[in-house]
Amino acid sequence: MSKTVSESRTLMTQTVFPNDVNNNGTLYGGRLLDWIDTIAGIVAKRHCRTDVVTASIDSLNFLNPIFQRDIVNLEAWINYVGRTSMEIEVRVTSEDPITAEIRKTCRAFLTYVAVDSKSNPIKVPRLECSNKEEIGRAELAKKRRVERLRLLELEPTEW
Repeated sequence: MSKTVSESRTLMTQTVFPNDVNNNGTLYGGRLLDWIDTIAGIVAKRHCRTDVVTASIDSLNFLNPIFQRDIVNLEAWINYVGRTSMEIEVRVTSEDPITAEIRKTCRAFLTYVAVDSKSNPIKVPRLECSNKEEIGRAELAKKRRVERLRLLELEPTEW
């Protein structure tokens, strides 16, 4: 069985409230990470229709600050599927609610593993790429997977 990228693609919108910001009036990085993990988990669950666990967050790059009152838009999709794991990409933009200015804010790559009721990894459906963009993302994700696995083999003193 296989599934397309569009079957699990997910959008989420948040508003930044006073309890979401630090002393500088910008969104806590941990709050954004929570939103990113939430949307990526939804994508993974929609793809495999089982429980999932977060295995890794490869990169999380903050490009621009997010301010109190901003509207935060998160978009996530699946890039690659292994036997039991999936790479999910999340892109985040922030929008000034008054001026409508949109800023690229963050991009992250997360890996999830599908699990059964006893938390054992289980096989996930294959990914069916529908266009050149999706095929390109899958190829880049394969390269990131190789690097992820290489880093896992390092001794702790080599970190």
